Amino acid sequence: MAQRIALAQRPPAAARQGGPSDLWLRIRRYGWGYLFVLPWIVLYVAFGLYPLALSFYLTFFDYSFVRPEDYVFTGIGNWLRGLSDPLFWKSIFNIFYNQVIFIALTLGLGLLSALLLYKAVRGGKIFRTIYFMPVVTSVVVLMAIGGYLVSPDGPLQLLLMRAGLLQQPIFWKFSIWWPMPVIALINAWKWFGVSTVILLAGMVAIDPQLYEVAALDGANGWQQFWGITIPQLRPQLFFLLVINVINGLQMFTEVFTIGYDVYGGPEHQALTPVLYLYAQAFDRSNMGYASALGLLLAALIALLTVLQFKLFPSEAQ
Repeated sequence: MAQRIALAQRPPAAARQGGPSDLWLRIRRYGWGYLFVLPWIVLYVAFGLYPLALSFYLTFFDYSFVRPEDYVFTGIGNWLRGLSDPLFWKSIFNIFYNQVIFIALTLGLGLLSALLLYKAVRGGKIFRTIYFMPVVTSVVVLMAIGGYLVSPDGPLQLLLMRAGLLQQPIFWKFSIWWPMPVIALINAWKWFGVSTVILLAGMVAIDPQLYEVAALDGANGWQQFWGITIPQLRPQLFFLLVINVINGLQMFTEVFTIGYDVYGGPEHQALTPVLYLYAQAFDRSNMGYASALGLLLAALIALLTVLQFKLFPSEAQ
């Protein structure tokens, strides 16, 4: 009798082996779930996987959407050209120059404002809203306002000249070294609110007993900050570092909005990788080479992300 019951309870051979009947049972059981997920899958395939595959395919051709019939197979020529292109590497240098300043400013301002809000007894919610307002404001609007504030006839340079810190206005858009720091300054004004919120959340999660024990041992506020606050904020600092590097390498709107062309000015002083990619694709109509540059940039972002995970202390992960 027991053997009969066991045989009756055993699923069919096709179901045990993952055959068609097992697949059909899964579809019947989770059909509504698959149906609700299907729109996302279709969108991901249409706007994610398909463009990525097509972009990789185009890297092996000299292809122009103006004359698509005149495409020429180049093999890995576009990849080699990108690796040896001085303008591409200049754009990489420009963005790293920009991001060193931007990350220092946004983390510094975010940490300072988070500390002030953490200590604030009254008006904390109001100040959090004020600090976060630039984040929810359009990039175009912020860059237009920031470009006016730091312009040669803007209030910031006028204030510096009245204070004796500047002898004459700086026409920074035509300078070789000033555009990237100025853009980093305006960009930090927009995004330091994100750092503030994330770091403030990390500070709130720190056990207050750590500070009490440190105070009993004679540690002053500065020692508590470096010995407790900063080590406890390593996960948040690591997260901000990763997303800032990724977003920085994709910078486009900020430079284009503030008044530069797709080549970053006459000396390419504000050229970024995405601007250069855009110029190759839509100004020179070289889609194959632009696709290769895009995938090289994606590979660089992935490499830098992996390096950050490897080099950052393990406690932050």
